[in-house]
Amino acid sequence: MSETLNTTKVHNYSAGPCILPNEVFQQASQAVLEYKTTGLSILEMSHRSKEMVAMAENAVALVKEILGVPSGYSVLFLQGGASLQFYMSALNFLPINGKGGYLDTGVWSNKAIKEAKRLGNIEVLASSKDKNYNYIPKGYAVPSDLDFLHYTTNNTIYGTEFFHTPKTDSVLISDMSSDIFSRPINVADYGLIYAGAQKNLGPAGVTLAIVKDELLGKTGRDIPAMLDYKIHVEGESMYNTPPVYSIYVSMLTLEWLKKNGGIAWMDKRNQAKADLLYGEIDRNPMFVGTAEKEDRSRMNATFVLANDALDNTFSAMLDQANISGLKGHRSVGGFRASMYNALPLESVQVLVDVMNEFERTQG
Repeated sequence: MSETLNTTKVHNYSAGPCILPNEVFQQASQAVLEYKTTGLSILEMSHRSKEMVAMAENAVALVKEILGVPSGYSVLFLQGGASLQFYMSALNFLPINGKGGYLDTGVWSNKAIKEAKRLGNIEVLASSKDKNYNYIPKGYAVPSDLDFLHYTTNNTIYGTEFFHTPKTDSVLISDMSSDIFSRPINVADYGLIYAGAQKNLGPAGVTLAIVKDELLGKTGRDIPAMLDYKIHVEGESMYNTPPVYSIYVSMLTLEWLKKNGGIAWMDKRNQAKADLLYGEIDRNPMFVGTAEKEDRSRMNATFVLANDALDNTFSAMLDQANISGLKGHRSVGGFRASMYNALPLESVQVLVDVMNEFERTQG
């Protein structure tokens, strides 16, 4: 399905917080003034009101429907971002005297490793740090005595993404913050999936967690209530006051995704965007991709100029074309095009057109 671009809005390639669908912004802004016909702004409504409980239940139901979440799993809307989940996931799944395995593919997985090491025995099974995280490790051994294996599916800074699910007989835990809802996944493969909302789901302030209920409460640890998945499951994500507005915007985004064709539609759309941009990077001698081709992220395309002395010239052309957020992370340099779900193909074409013009005028 095609989309009509708002010509007054820039082409937003921000790595996050990032672009959301225009219709979601319109609905969400109206709810700030008045939620439906309640006479109240959504920002002032009780999270225990029947309207907000119904909204939260709908958000949970949409997650389950769109991702095909099987029975025996709970869907939670939590706070603290993926950064809190780095510690919370290990706290809930690493038994006293147990062992967790981690794959180190970038800044965020490395932070997860550091947090987990506060709790006990952690083994890094593989790392791509030797080449500045520009590839996904393969051929690594997975010990049989792990209690869980943790990995980050998409690495926003370095532009790499897992296109396979690691094999393990232990519990599989994944940080899917930047590619959840972008392609099909088999939730049944995982004991825990978590994701900060601010890439493909909604605004910052809420974190999605999908957890297999039967795995909880088995570590032998005394877990603080706010860090205990069981407490949040029992409280239906309302143990404390939830971030109602962030959940609401996430629900609207899920409705948008479902209405347009769900994961199958989004998977095809994201592949088309990635093919278009990577095709230009490989064709155009002015640009060099930084990630190994087989591991290139569909969410975050990282590249540099063949002649970095022209960085400012290219950046000025981006500004003239109303392209925002393309500057690369300091760990990689160059440029990073974050093509999250809501970014339309037309915006990618605008970027490719600029790259063509850059070659014509500077090549």
